[in-house]
Amino acid sequence: MKIPLCNLQEQYIHIRTEVLSVIDELCMQSAFINGKYVADFEAAFIAQHNANAGVGCANGTVAIILALQAFDIGPGDEVILPAHTFVATAEAICIVGATPVFVDIKYTDYTIDSEKIEQAITKRTKAIIPVHIYGTPCDMDDIVSIADAHKLIVIEDAAQAHFAQYKGKYIGSFGDAATFSFYPGKNLGAYGDAGFVLCKSDTIRDKMRRLINHGRLGKFDHDILGANNRLDAMQAAILSIKLKYILEWTEARRQIAKIYNDNLSAAGLKVIECATDKYSVYHVYNVEVANREHIRKHLLDHDIHTGIHYPIPVHKMQPFLHYATHDLEVTEFVSERIMSLPIYPELQHKDVSYICARFLENAC
Repeated sequence: MKIPLCNLQEQYIHIRTEVLSVIDELCMQSAFINGKYVADFEAAFIAQHNANAGVGCANGTVAIILALQAFDIGPGDEVILPAHTFVATAEAICIVGATPVFVDIKYTDYTIDSEKIEQAITKRTKAIIPVHIYGTPCDMDDIVSIADAHKLIVIEDAAQAHFAQYKGKYIGSFGDAATFSFYPGKNLGAYGDAGFVLCKSDTIRDKMRRLINHGRLGKFDHDILGANNRLDAMQAAILSIKLKYILEWTEARRQIAKIYNDNLSAAGLKVIECATDKYSVYHVYNVEVANREHIRKHLLDHDIHTGIHYPIPVHKMQPFLHYATHDLEVTEFVSERIMSLPIYPELQHKDVSYICARFLENAC
């Protein structure tokens, strides 16, 4: 019995009739660019977050770039972020010409350590990008308080945290903007690339809408440099279907995570320690082990597939070696021990228990 790390086929079987129907409808209308499907998804995603404004875009990396550009962050500016993240967070900062400043994470839940942020602020600091890693919210009250005190922009990287909550409010509602990825494997995933930026300001929303569409004022009227980074209408239509099920799928993930937590914590293993005021959506389920490659091979021998998120901290990757870093002891320690176990809404509880049993045979 093969147990994949992520199983998109099972999800597709559940919504296949709806997906095929809307694709046929869209194709018959030749409604491929912008239009009703994009507008409907944008409105629904914004409303479900109780947000003020937002815009869909090509992918999650573009979403971060857009947010940075919209707030005029560029050459000469510094942006604080955790080193424990997917490379796109830092990559976007460099693409707009700004400088990434890496800080460490908390050992409890692997989110950015707010106590380390203040130490990294300089006169060049323009923004903070807290990453809601693995679907667990950052300490947003502390981060926003620091940002307010230093007049900094907060851009939440919510690529892995669709509908996660902090103190009863959806993430994306704390910063000046929040960026999302709809990469297929995400909790809310498209059938290709897609992204989104939520924001509080209509002015910022309007600027981003022009930036993703060649800087357009009208069909052949362009007054700023932009690019072709629009949200694809077919992806928007598919995401509108999935949006109806996301809260149900999220609860299924949380139930699976609880089984893992109950079994692995009882065995003395380090898992994500999520505070009671944080509602994690468990995009990835991580556990630490001292014998990572041994246990991964053992599980693969039983056809259980695993991953590592992430084996190389961003500050140790070639494009970022020349950037000064602060103490990143936790980030570097975690990167050598952490591994990801299968988690997706359709994963049967008996299979989760089976994974735990096989895992505990060799984990240490």
